[in-house]
Amino acid sequence: MLPWTDRAGKLSLLKLAVFCGCFVPALLLAQAAWTDALGAKPVMAAIHDTGDWAIRFLLLSLAVTPLRRIAQWSRLILVRRMIGLAALAYACLHLVLYAAELSWDIPRVASEIWLRIYLTIGFVALAGLIALGATSTDSAIRRLGRNWGRLHKASYPIAVLGVVHFFLQSKIDVTEATLMAGLLVLLLAYRLATHWNFRLTSPLVLLALAGIAGIGTVAIEYAWYALATGVPPLRVLAANLDFAYSIRPTWWVVAVGLALVPLPLIRLLVDRLRRYKGSVLEKAAS
Repeated sequence: MLPWTDRAGKLSLLKLAVFCGCFVPALLLAQAAWTDALGAKPVMAAIHDTGDWAIRFLLLSLAVTPLRRIAQWSRLILVRRMIGLAALAYACLHLVLYAAELSWDIPRVASEIWLRIYLTIGFVALAGLIALGATSTDSAIRRLGRNWGRLHKASYPIAVLGVVHFFLQSKIDVTEATLMAGLLVLLLAYRLATHWNFRLTSPLVLLALAGIAGIGTVAIEYAWYALATGVPPLRVLAANLDFAYSIRPTWWVVAVGLALVPLPLIRLLVDRLRRYKGSVLEKAAS
């Protein structure tokens, strides 16, 4: 089965679009490297860029299941594996570029990973992604049976490790890391809501989860600045209410959550229009 075909062997425009989209960050990075647009330290810039895209694709893969339930779009499950493998590919490239930055001195690379806690955390996350990628094939799913589902539940702890790695290597400016953490909180909220039998097709439930994710993002940002930096955390909290300078990650997380609130209603409207169209055509035919 080709990456852009469904299980019946037919072309899937959804899979084709996602397959092409997975290559866009790599192509943009290659173009920037070709045109010397990566700055004074191009390899280091590429390391950060591939790491950013690894965590983004990982969160996107985790978003497939809740989005499928919210929008009641079952075919969305077709691209979850592809997006997860994209996260693995960018994470592996992230490590390869780090080795290149250290002049391919593998003992030194191993030593840095062992001695620097944020690199250790990142490497554990990568090892987890490799394990998930290696068991993502249809044959592995059949062979592992129920254990496959248990193993792939590790995707959330891996995402947590990835976000922690992001925070630790970001040091002072953790805007992007906070955004990723907030989106992960939103995804965890969706998962817990499903586990507790809350319907993700309810706009009120989605509205509440968006608010919870926003509060969680604020709490993470406050905790980071309070514990890990010398920046007054209350000043950071005040910045969330000041839109003159920039929009803080909290509001982007809330915006993402709110954007999903109308999806169940849109789906309901589309279904009703289809049924109405079908009934009109049936009456016309009779």
